[in-house]
Amino acid sequence: MNWFDLAGHRARVTPDRLALEDLASGSSYNYRQLNEQAARFAAAARGTWGLGEGDRIAFLGHSRAEFFVMLFGCAKAGLVLVPLNWRLAQPELEQLMEDCTPKALIFGEEFTDSAQELKASGHAEVLLDLDGKAEACRHYDTDLAEATPELTPHPDRDPDTPWYLLYTSGTTGRPKGVIQTFRMMMSNYLNIGLAVDLTGQDTLLNVLPLFHTAGINLYSSAVFLAGGTVLVARTFEPDQAMDVLENRATIFFGVPAVYQAILEHPAFSGDRLRNVRSWGCGGAPLALPVARRFVEQGIRVRTGMGMTETGPTVFLLDEDDVLDKIGSVGRPQLLTEVRIVGTDGKDVAQGESGELLIRGPNVTPGYWNRPDATADAIEPDGWLHSGDVARCDEDGCYYIVDRWKDMFISGGENVYPAEVERVLAEHPEVSEVAVVGVADEKWGEVGKAFLCLRPDSEEPDPATLNAWCRERLAGYKVPRYFQVVDELPRNALGKVTKQVLRQD
Repeated sequence: MNWFDLAGHRARVTPDRLALEDLASGSSYNYRQLNEQAARFAAAARGTWGLGEGDRIAFLGHSRAEFFVMLFGCAKAGLVLVPLNWRLAQPELEQLMEDCTPKALIFGEEFTDSAQELKASGHAEVLLDLDGKAEACRHYDTDLAEATPELTPHPDRDPDTPWYLLYTSGTTGRPKGVIQTFRMMMSNYLNIGLAVDLTGQDTLLNVLPLFHTAGINLYSSAVFLAGGTVLVARTFEPDQAMDVLENRATIFFGVPAVYQAILEHPAFSGDRLRNVRSWGCGGAPLALPVARRFVEQGIRVRTGMGMTETGPTVFLLDEDDVLDKIGSVGRPQLLTEVRIVGTDGKDVAQGESGELLIRGPNVTPGYWNRPDATADAIEPDGWLHSGDVARCDEDGCYYIVDRWKDMFISGGENVYPAEVERVLAEHPEVSEVAVVGVADEKWGEVGKAFLCLRPDSEEPDPATLNAWCRERLAGYKVPRYFQVVDELPRNALGKVTKQVLRQD
């Protein structure tokens, strides 16, 4: 049996159940229609567009239901889908196109100029307009309508066959294409789907970008495997999200910036959102004051941790631990093995901090055309170096202390900025904070804190902030500098881009 044709098997099991709805266009697909459209996509790709086994096809556009048609269509056709980060500048997009060398590029009308420029510079042979309004290119809907779908399962493939590529943010250098596979998606379903008890009766509101693993897999792909419904929003819009969460969604996954916006919405109340039975958060730590305010409204937001390289789910906090283990990402899930090691590569004692290593069927086979980077990140015995500093408590719950690269040394002592950030986030005038290490002649490096203030609050003077920290932290951890800013620079998933702050 071919387990790789997920759309085909789900269409056989629950053909008439609603699979997808696009909240912007109103278009929807039941599982039979999703499978048929995916088969049409495969037929058009292999026939009309001239793509062959293993060829790449790129997508540049905001989130939409058609993305999942492309994803499952690529599985049927043996192609590799490459969702492009639409927030990137044109030279950055060209860099990704040069790396993955796609033969075709599908785009939404909002990115017509960018797509045509990419084709003109030789980065795609076939240009496909999703909305049918651009000139001098093929029209996606027309080509699919004219294709003859093959509805029987496609030929067997190895579960580690590259299915789609997700590019890392490139914050530490040249972006890398992380290979995503069928095995990774199935492992993620078992890791997250069982943990949150996904069923065919669940409805997910997906507000996260589909060029990121969270948008695809938390929890969309898992919901499809369970036979539930995914409601796709173009982007996160607080008013729309509040309406859907109140009236339709039963599960939700967001990043901290999304939860902050929900909390600040004038219509927010726990009573209005009782329809949602499970709340998840990842991408970055959820600020403790935010987590507590949700708990006060009867909403327990389960934090977790994962990576693009792990499909992504690694950890998830039990709902019963949300209050007692605030700040924890929980325990490793079913198909994931973890270790915490020191700089010598040996396991650290319980409670001590070290680098988090991850192993399991959810780990990527490697980076696209980057055997060097793959060898650096993944040991021969399968252990992936996460680049995160973690510790484990006596109950087996894990905490992400910081990024290995964000740690700095002040006067010979290791300083983890996330620890300092948690203390400053508790200050009554502070809404958000990021801490980085900056050069210092005496101490080597010292901390610099960038602060966003709560509405209508007065700016605290540096001496007050210094005193606040000294009451709660060792002296060497206290930032030397405090700078108030209007907002913190973030990437598409809401993570603060500290390399930008280090340049200030």
